[in-house]
Amino acid sequence: MHIHLDLVGGISGDMFVAALLDAFPDLEEELLSNLSSLDSLRQIEAEIIPYDDGVLTGKQFIVKNGKEDHHHRSYESIKRDLEDSSLDDRIVRRATAIFWELAQAEGKVHGKDPREVQFHEVGAWDSIADIVSAAFLIEKLAVGSWSVSPIPLGSGRVETAHGSLPVPAPATLILLENFPVFDDGLPGERVTPTGAAIIRNLNPATKKSSLPMRLIKSGYGFGSKAFPNLSNLLRVVAFDDTGGENDSILREELAEIVFELDDQTAEDLSVGIDHLRETEGVIDIIQAPVFGKKGRIFFHVQILAKPECVEQVIERCFKETTTIGVRWHKVYRRVLPRKIQSVTMEDREVRVKVVTRPGNTVTAKTEIDDVSDVKTFHERNRIRTKTEKNGIGKHDEE
Repeated sequence: MHIHLDLVGGISGDMFVAALLDAFPDLEEELLSNLSSLDSLRQIEAEIIPYDDGVLTGKQFIVKNGKEDHHHRSYESIKRDLEDSSLDDRIVRRATAIFWELAQAEGKVHGKDPREVQFHEVGAWDSIADIVSAAFLIEKLAVGSWSVSPIPLGSGRVETAHGSLPVPAPATLILLENFPVFDDGLPGERVTPTGAAIIRNLNPATKKSSLPMRLIKSGYGFGSKAFPNLSNLLRVVAFDDTGGENDSILREELAEIVFELDDQTAEDLSVGIDHLRETEGVIDIIQAPVFGKKGRIFFHVQILAKPECVEQVIERCFKETTTIGVRWHKVYRRVLPRKIQSVTMEDREVRVKVVTRPGNTVTAKTEIDDVSDVKTFHERNRIRTKTEKNGIGKHDEE
């Protein structure tokens, strides 16, 4: 599943939660149950209520508390509370990671170690509830990819524990670095620090995929503020991106980066290619000899990478090779689901790549590195054959 965040009015933690619950209402009861498992949230009352602003309808996520809250919580204190709770480990890790994004931004703003940052508004019970709820929904939905629309900046000032600050707040600006933003002329806080931290944690693409997809859900989460002639909402749009009728064949959008060079030795280029393979976002690299101008032998290099990482991969190409120009474009591929299993065969651990093919057929192939030290071809083949007969071999049913 792919989910696109359309920041019509902006984004905050409660708007993110409300929008996802509007699209996936069957998760409401389980979410509220999970919130009650955190000691610092036992006194809260959380509600998911229908909302109508006179133009559109959706939901609001409301958190109330009957006791006084001092609002001052450190990152380490919140992290301990999360780890001591009965929340699923994945939710704890996700919520902690969102708070860490906030801690790093606040630390940079105030010149402090992120672990020593004292959260004020973000440390309040309602913000903790928003982040824990967001973490629950992100992990529960197990979304394959996210994207986000250009982000409205807003303007004016907002009152905080640090006094009156410009909008966007300084920590919010840090969290939104490298995302596309715009000013639609409407004053007010459009993106809260919590909303910005959620976006940063999701690491979404900055535009929707151009792959054909099936639209399956949409939801509207409203904030507490009102803007003239604009609904203050976050819209989520969910797509099925598995490929239509045959769900076993996945579809992916990739970037292909291509260049040629003739002034780098093969020995040095092999080191550069190894470094490129280690670059975040690189999926595969091939190189081949080709004939170029004046009949000279060139090296042709072709890289497949994740689209969101294309700029950093191109920068690494310029650092690791002698090329002075590269070409890149988007490509699409269809891939089969695969996983790596480990089996013990003749006192050795052998990794096996298991692929699910159309018709629920499974094929398996041993990793050659795990049997490469076996002396002869016939011995290697015997281990590979035994592995295939060990319950995960070719043409076995799942």
